[in-house]
Amino acid sequence: MQTKKQNNESSNREVKSSAFTAYFSYPENAAALYNALEGSDVQPEDIIYETLSGVLFMARKNDMAFSVKRRVLVISEHQSTLCLNMPLRNAIYYGRTMEKLIEPKALYKNNLIQIPTPEFYVFYNGTDTYPTEGYLKLSDAYLENEAEPMLELKTKIININLESAHPLLEKCRPVYEYSYFIQQIRNYQALGSTRDTAITQAIDDCISKKIMTDFLLEHGSEVVNMLFTEFNMEDALEVRGAEKFAEGKGVGHKEGKEEGLRILIESYLEDSVSSDIIVAKLVKKYNLSEAQALQYVKKYSL
Repeated sequence: MQTKKQNNESSNREVKSSAFTAYFSYPENAAALYNALEGSDVQPEDIIYETLSGVLFMARKNDMAFSVKRRVLVISEHQSTLCLNMPLRNAIYYGRTMEKLIEPKALYKNNLIQIPTPEFYVFYNGTDTYPTEGYLKLSDAYLENEAEPMLELKTKIININLESAHPLLEKCRPVYEYSYFIQQIRNYQALGSTRDTAITQAIDDCISKKIMTDFLLEHGSEVVNMLFTEFNMEDALEVRGAEKFAEGKGVGHKEGKEEGLRILIESYLEDSVSSDIIVAKLVKKYNLSEAQALQYVKKYSL
């Protein structure tokens, strides 16, 4: 049974656009996640939320952080395409979190300041193919490679799609339930339902099967709005580009067609999507040959 969130949560649903972060803003769910990751036995009352509200690319991504005794987990949930800049984002995010946790004047004292051990995760549930788990490193972005860089930050990527069969899905019931919910939405869309209808149908299914029941009953319309916002953010630039593409193609204007492709490609590049994945998306969406798609990617990557 879900209980009310504790007062130590520093973020609130008014600034969230992620159903994932909202679901894990319940201390019992965060504790279950931590225990599954660490093999520990912490209790909900041990969870202290450190999430920064309304900052760090919240318009496109969602971040959550909570501390558990001697550790602090920075959890970044990315809906669709993995961003190669996650280690850099997490480095900035962690610095901001430390500013929040540590009294500024304390930094100038001679005594060593004890700080929680940080951990960084991305729980991936997009539709692109990705291994069961992997790592991104801050040093991958360095202009000069060093065997032992003086500053390193690793972010662990865990694929929580049901088909990934990651052990976390079995160890952590809330993660499984969230992934099941998202998969149901996709299943209904594949059968022809509109996005809104698919979300509503998935909510009804989950409630009937006692999956995320209390959360969905309490925040059903809110969850619909969260997911609608998330999906629309992902699709907005693609839709705009597709409209330009169709407009240019329909009236024979090469400029309109290329403008649509430019918008699409640049939006992918902003999220550090690899050229191979961009080419595959263009081939699938616009019936281009691989050679044509690659030519456009090279043109707008400059």
